[in-house]
Amino acid sequence: MDYAIETAPLETLQCDCLIVGVYQDQQLSASASSINNSTQGVINKILSRGDISGKNGETVLINVIPDSSIERILLVGLGENKPLSGKNYRKALLAAINSLKKTQIKSVVCSLAECDVMASDWQWKTRQIVEVFNDAVYQFTAYKTDKETESKVEKISITTSETELRSAQTGLIQGKAIAEGINLTKLLADLPGNICTPTYLAQQAFELGKKYPSLDISVLEESDMEKLGMGALLSVSRGSRQPAKLITLDYRGGEKNGKPIVLIGKGLTFDAGGISLKQAPGMDEMKYDMCGGATVLGTLLAAAQMQLPLNIIGLIPSSENMPDGDANKPGDILTSMSGKTIEVLNTDAEGRLLLCDTLTYAERYNPDVVIDLATLTGACLVALGRVPSGLLGNNDALCNDLLAASETANDSLWRLPLWEEYQEQLKSNFADLANVGGKDAGTITAACFLSQFAENFHWAHLDIAGTAWRTGPTKGATGRPVPLLSQYLINRAHG
Repeated sequence: MDYAIETAPLETLQCDCLIVGVYQDQQLSASASSINNSTQGVINKILSRGDISGKNGETVLINVIPDSSIERILLVGLGENKPLSGKNYRKALLAAINSLKKTQIKSVVCSLAECDVMASDWQWKTRQIVEVFNDAVYQFTAYKTDKETESKVEKISITTSETELRSAQTGLIQGKAIAEGINLTKLLADLPGNICTPTYLAQQAFELGKKYPSLDISVLEESDMEKLGMGALLSVSRGSRQPAKLITLDYRGGEKNGKPIVLIGKGLTFDAGGISLKQAPGMDEMKYDMCGGATVLGTLLAAAQMQLPLNIIGLIPSSENMPDGDANKPGDILTSMSGKTIEVLNTDAEGRLLLCDTLTYAERYNPDVVIDLATLTGACLVALGRVPSGLLGNNDALCNDLLAASETANDSLWRLPLWEEYQEQLKSNFADLANVGGKDAGTITAACFLSQFAENFHWAHLDIAGTAWRTGPTKGATGRPVPLLSQYLINRAHG
């Protein structure tokens, strides 16, 4: 979709639909009042009939507008006439775009950035319109013969005043960049495992590098990883016919010798569980085990588009985890790049084997902070559901910065403890540590495992197993946590 900022008076605009807000008790927003006065009180007439009460998320589409070049008006309920919470603002935006998706409407003017939202400026409100609208109209049609999409909307104009123009334009730039990053993340994640292989992911990284000169792309092949001693990572790919890749995206927007922020994303393009084979129901969704890697690509795209004055390294260890005569076996002992030995008690706990060697590899960049993100444990879904991603880390300042970014971005996190007592569960009789710690506190023990390879830098781990994709009738990738990471980077750039 095409997005733009509009400062002209509403009554002078031409569009297929104007979105305005109404509050409970028949109270009108400023734009609703203005357009009501220029259209013979049409909005008041609708309200007086009781077709909409003004509750948050209610909508009514008015199809006949007297004395106006606006073809339709969409009324959106905002709730009580007081500042909205960020979540209720996004709820109203989502209701608005969902009401228009199945119509023939192509051009839309949205006035909802004028709403008062708690602790939020025009920049944030404008950005949310782009993010929410773009997310709602996304459809995966790459492998459908009928590629007609549900939404016909082509252009969204966001109204603002001259005094708020600069703030709104900044929000537009951020919103478009983050929305594109989310779109790329969702597209890669929704691709099937026979298309989106480790080699394909590497190719997509190179395509990004061609598009954005600020991004340098390089890829380590299995022979390179073998020379580096990445025995944990390479053990995962042994059961697959697809060669593993370690993809590096190097974004240099900051000072020449400035320490980089390192983002590591698990890129397991399909996870059958290996010899510890998963159950068949739902196994198709294991194509989403590369959502961490897809998020790194999407976040670096957004950073490059926003031209953030930061140095960022993206690392994506990518492989498949398949059963084969040469695959990892329960009881095998591996030697990681760090030199630590690992007893494999469950071959389906493979993500941490990819990540541990990549964490060791990240040391060469002398990082300021390292953040890894992975669809790592089903236990996270049990503990937190699909609302927040799990957060664990060895540095309070970094974790607090991520929590603050999550609140701004409405991309929720919940911090879990990383206490020394949990490390006891990873003890092995035969190696330095085991790759699983039993059934208790699975998300925490997985992070405890990773922490043993992150002792030399400030590190945080995001478990996105419950938030990276939806299941059921609306099955598909969410693009999370691109908004969170993008907000974290924005905060770092302007902090």
